[in-house]
Amino acid sequence: MTKSELINSIAKKYPNLGTSDIKKLVDVIFAEFTRALVQGDRVEIRGFGSISVRRRQSRSARNPKTNETIPLAERNVVYFRMGKDFFNKLNPVNAN
Repeated sequence: MTKSELINSIAKKYPNLGTSDIKKLVDVIFAEFTRALVQGDRVEIRGFGSISVRRRQSRSARNPKTNETIPLAERNVVYFRMGKDFFNKLNPVNAN
């Protein structure tokens, strides 16, 4: 789902809200997520999951086309851990 698809989905569910207002709200939410993660904070949405930043150590990678070894520097990566409710919706228990 893209951001515009999210905005259109919300607009269909809540026709009394204007599309431009929904777009502003979605932009503000994403901006706050980004700000929190850049500051090193963790974003947690109960039932959905948590998003945090982890430091990835430097390592060597290989270009599969040329087989050349390329050094990769240390960097930050986003880590997502799904919540229990989300996990259960993705992995329903069979009644068999």
